[in-house]
This record gives sequence, C-alpha cells and structure tokens, in this order.
Amino acid sequence: MISSFDPDSLHPPRGHFIGGTYVADRAALALHRPADGAEFGALPVADAAMVDRAVTAGRAALAASGWASGVPRDRTRAMLKWADLIEAEAGTLARLEAVCSTRPVAQLPGGDVAVTAEQIRFFAEMADKEGGDLAPTRDASLGMIVDEPYGVVGAITPWNFPMSMAGWKLAPALAAGNAVVLKPSEMTPFSALYMAELSVRAGIPAGLVNVVLGDGPVTGNAITGHPGIGKVSFTGSTGAGQAIMGNIARTGVKPMTLELGGKSPQLVFDDADLDLAADCIARSITFNAGQACVAGSRVLVARGVADALAAKLIARMAGHRPGATWDAGAQYAPIISERQITRIDGIVQAAIAQGAEVLTGAARMDHPGWFYQPTLLTGVAADSPAVTEEIFGPVLTLEPFDDEEQAVAMADHPTYGLCAGIFTRDLSRALRVMRRIEAGTVWINRYGRSRDHILPTGGYKSSGIGKDLGRAAYHANRRQKTVLIDL
Repeated sequence: MISSFDPDSLHPPRGHFIGGTYVADRAALALHRPADGAEFGALPVADAAMVDRAVTAGRAALAASGWASGVPRDRTRAMLKWADLIEAEAGTLARLEAVCSTRPVAQLPGGDVAVTAEQIRFFAEMADKEGGDLAPTRDASLGMIVDEPYGVVGAITPWNFPMSMAGWKLAPALAAGNAVVLKPSEMTPFSALYMAELSVRAGIPAGLVNVVLGDGPVTGNAITGHPGIGKVSFTGSTGAGQAIMGNIARTGVKPMTLELGGKSPQLVFDDADLDLAADCIARSITFNAGQACVAGSRVLVARGVADALAAKLIARMAGHRPGATWDAGAQYAPIISERQITRIDGIVQAAIAQGAEVLTGAARMDHPGWFYQPTLLTGVAADSPAVTEEIFGPVLTLEPFDDEEQAVAMADHPTYGLCAGIFTRDLSRALRVMRRIEAGTVWINRYGRSRDHILPTGGYKSSGIGKDLGRAAYHANRRQKTVLIDL
C-alpha cells in the first residue's frame, strides 16, 4: 500500500545517466510540479557533444559485452531480473513519477510500475524466440533472411505516462540486441533515470541504457540526427513527429517508429448497452485528465439515445476532486502545465462562443496547481477546434447521428487515425463499421488498451508510422539481411 509523501523530501537524480553513471551538467530547464505549480529545481540540456558521448558509450558497451552476439537467453535473464527490480522498487519509482508528473501516486504501483515490468518481461522472452528465416530457393542454393540489431537506437518519450512509455522503447530495443539512448520529457525525467540505474543493478551491461536530459530542439534533434543512431522511436504530438521526420531527412536516412496524436471517435449505436458505453467513455476522458493520445474525445451517438447517454455521462464525469499527486487519496490528475491548461480552456471557451452547449464542466478547478473540470460539450460546430484538434485534456464533444452511414462519415478525421471505439450488441454491424474506420486500433464494447502486450499499437494517417508493443515492436528494432549461398 503506497502512502502519501512530502514532495520536498525527495532528492531525485538530476544529471544524465551515461555508461552506467550519472553525469553532471549545467542546469538550464526549470521543473514544475503540476499538482501545485511550484518550481522545484532545474535540469540540464544535453547538447550534441553529450548525446555523442551517450552514443559512444552505447557502441562501446555493445562491443565489450557481447549483448547482441552472445547467447540470446542471457539477454532474457538480465531483462527478467530488471523487471523484478522495477517491481521491488515500486515505492521509489512511484514517488519519483508522482512528484513532477500528472500521475497520482496511488495509481502507480499496481498500474504504471506493474505494466512496465510486464512489458519488459514480454519482450525479454522474445530474445531467443524470434529470429531470421530460410527462404525457398533451388536445391543448389541456400537462401537466408538474417535478423540483426541496428546497434544504437534513439528513443524519445512523452510526459503523460513517463515510465510505461520508457518501457515501450527500452524493452524491445534491448531484447533485440541494441543499446539505447533515451530522452524522456524534460517535464518528467526521474523515473527513466532510475529505471536506467536499475538496469545496471540487474546485470544489463552499463552503457546499454543511456538517458540524456533536455528539450526537443537541442537534445531531440541531436539524437534523431546523430549518424551513429541506426533507428529512432518517438511517442508524442503529430507536430513533433513531423519535425523529427524533417530532421532525419536533413541529416540522413534511417527508419523510425512514430506513435503520434489522435482525435479518436467513440460510436454509440441505438442498441448499445448505454451503461457500459457511459462507463467506458467517461473513464477514457477522465483517466489522467484526458492526457492520452488514445483519449476517445469525440462521442458520436445515435440520435434516439443521445439524451440518455448524455445524462449518464454527466453523472459519471461529476464528482472528480482535485488532489496533489503525492497524496495517496488523490485520484484525479492535474494538467501538466500552465501553458497546456490555458490552451485547453481557450479551445473550450472558443467552442462556447461559437454556440456550443456546456453539459458539464468547462472551467478550471478551484485548487492549487493546474486542474481542469471534466467537460462535456454538445452542439459544437463541425469546424470548431474542439472537434478538429487534439485537446489533450478532459474534454468530450457529443454529436448525434441518424444512421450508420452518417456515423462512419462523421468518425473519419482528415488528420488523425489512431483509435476508435464502437458500442453495439450487433456483431455484424460492429465488424462492418470496424472495417470502414481508418484507425490503427478499434475497440468494440470497450475503450482503452489492455495489458495484452502482444497487441501492437500505432496509427493511420498523421497518427503515426509503425507499431509499438507486440511482435511488431521487436521486429522494428531488427534489420534484415538477405544471404544467398550457392552450394
């Protein structure tokens, strides 16, 4: 059972973690706690030279340790021990995560920490089970497709789920035989640093997990443009993903996995279980205060049940009380920054000015820090930013439809195609609509990821390229070499 803690009592690591040790650097970025807005320190910004130092450490560790060339099961054993240490250190990780992120401390040990350990175990077991293949050729030849790691993989993770996003990037890359240079968000760096420290304690050779702190324009660009990094993996906004693609194109050619933004629809048909739908929809937008790329922020509902669904959503979205992330009794998350909460409220108020009706919420909460009320809007103009833009906050729009054809047309978004939800008791309709929706993930009579790490995640359109999780994530960290031998 996790207990409340005093955030001022924590002394988290502040430097980069390179080659198995902390590296001091000049502090330049102010850190703020979203739960009370207080500034509580500063972090360095790794420049190109510091990133090069991390890449060099990764390449040296690969060469010295035999991580990629040795017995694959040895990678599995070290990673399984790493997962065990992460679970054993759940209390420390929870406090490091909660102090500067949006994640309430009580949700972390059984949630983010446990999920991260599970992800590491999942990919660890792939190290000696996924390999190359033999190709059908004439009898006098032997054709092989040989899998190899890239060497050093660059990874950049967001602030909304810092620990589990680090697991998304680190686990498949390491299992596949690579070293990693990871840049966590400059707003939420501490859990990634401690995970890197735990990796060395678990027996993963020092230098295989390197964490450099900094921002996107300096540190991120240095990672994505470094010639010694063979592949890049990023989770974050579509705009940042576009910038990464541009930087890679300017500095060289390398593969990338991009899990980007979304504006995901949830379609509720007239035969749906409305209580189930309301539970799933409300939870999807209030969990982490809607700060998730998969947030199902557009509710499309059959006109005949729209009022009934709205009433159920209002009831489920009410009663969320703000509380500091270090308070064990807190359940509702703050918004990550003053800039972000100002943006959220600006979009909501603009929608209201255009004629939207507020069914609940639509204002900041009266509490220290950056908390926003769960908000439900209806009658929103189709071209309103509340409908078209990723808000990344606890804001739902509700739009009625008259038939299945209109529902599918409304679900389509010109930019995003990350996720979608369908609520209906008609399996044929569910599968028919699923086929027509352009989204990388479709949930039926549920909404949100499970802990089935075998299921890949990734988007269509500008919601991303490639997949995280599943076998696809492991193979994305391996490259293929074709070999043909004449016998």
